[in-house]
Amino acid sequence: MGLKVSEVARLAGVSVRTLHHYDEIGLLRPSGRSQAGYRLYADKDLRKLQQVLFFKELGFPLEEIQRIVNDRSFDLKAGLLMQRKLLTEKAVRVKALLQAVDAALESLERGTAMSREEMFEVFGDYDPSKYEDEVQQRWGDTDAYRESKKRTAQYNKQDWQKIKAEGDAITQKLVALLSAGVKASDARAMDVAEEHRLYISRWFYPCSPEMHRGLGEMYVVDSRFSENIDKVKPGLAKYWRDANVANAERQAS
Repeated sequence: MGLKVSEVARLAGVSVRTLHHYDEIGLLRPSGRSQAGYRLYADKDLRKLQQVLFFKELGFPLEEIQRIVNDRSFDLKAGLLMQRKLLTEKAVRVKALLQAVDAALESLERGTAMSREEMFEVFGDYDPSKYEDEVQQRWGDTDAYRESKKRTAQYNKQDWQKIKAEGDAITQKLVALLSAGVKASDARAMDVAEEHRLYISRWFYPCSPEMHRGLGEMYVVDSRFSENIDKVKPGLAKYWRDANVANAERQAS
């Protein structure tokens, strides 16, 4: 006998409605039904639910999770190892952000302003203003530069923390796909590339698919970008570029 939906809901800490939804969209369908027609979940269903919840915690959209876990080539052990790596990296990142938030709160309670170094220490080696002179020389006359300059001038530390966290999440999605051997031209990779394009448009400047394609090219031809990106995962810069290119072509079709 399998577990009823209410039993699985209590065990996994999710709602019955959520499990019904997973069943309806084909993400997690129970292996059996009782004589009365109630859903019955076997152990293999519970293992699959565990995978779904792991990916969901990592920020993967349900549509992408469905493609991953329902792929016949999906390997449970490889999936768990990948999730462990991503969760470990996320834990390190969350710890750093918590420390930064605590520092900001302490500063507010003291009534003192944070120094520039304190405000941006959460970004580690990344300095948003490091290439400011070169950026202004190369793109200072463009609408994109002026818009980005206008927006970022208004951001506080919490905004930059959110920007960094969202950017890291997008990066890790691409890392997961690259690690799983998913081609850059696959719809899953293109979807993440599109998410990145919209992220840029939301935080910095309107980024067209063609402009995003050019940004991907810069990730490869400019060694400062490629070396930094490939530190996260060897080959990630080229993979990212190829996903941007594929997405731009998809948008144009």
